[in-house]
Amino acid sequence: STLLELLDVQAQLRDEIESATTRVVVLTGAPPAFCAGADLTGVEEGQFATDLGSVLRNFTELAAPVLAAIDGPALGAGTQLVVACDLRIATPGSQLGIPAARLGLVVDQWTVRRVASEFTTPIGRSMLVGAETYTAADLHRTGGIHRLGGWDDALEWAQRLAALAPLTMAAHKHGLEADGGPHDADRFEQLRREAWASADAEEGKTAFLEKRRPDFRGE
Repeated sequence: STLLELLDVQAQLRDEIESATTRVVVLTGAPPAFCAGADLTGVEEGQFATDLGSVLRNFTELAAPVLAAIDGPALGAGTQLVVACDLRIATPGSQLGIPAARLGLVVDQWTVRRVASEFTTPIGRSMLVGAETYTAADLHRTGGIHRLGGWDDALEWAQRLAALAPLTMAAHKHGLEADGGPHDADRFEQLRREAWASADAEEGKTAFLEKRRPDFRGE
């Protein structure tokens, strides 16, 4: 299934990010949709829900930024994938929403909280309780979609992200995802100290003083 393929890809990405061979992950779909939703057979329980939950959380746990490049419908599980990403770019007319209330289904608590935090609580209520859909242009005005544009724009943005400091992005991403527990606080402090003591931090300061673009290595 597509979810099992994504789980395999995520395992590979973890290794590539750790070795600094991958700096940015771009998640997109095959035309004419980003993801028009899941096959409804068996989605109410069982392995599908477990695998989907793992895929969503894995994207948030990757140390590199994950960019969603959306062109076309991203409904149901599509919107769940979108909110699992760190950054989002979409063509203006792309449709997003979670029409579970039209199907008698209920998404998991993680999705409820994530939609509300990424798209604002009022829009989350409208999507989840009212089964409303929004265009990417609508969500761009409220901040849920960070940029409007197509595939070429997404690749250009990804290249800019790849030039940023990997250790900084990993630490900030961890801080944004943390739930406030003591383990998360300790891990964030560790990541922060490692970044400040890194060769990349020295390179950043040197490049600033020399008025040139830094060459970050993730070290």
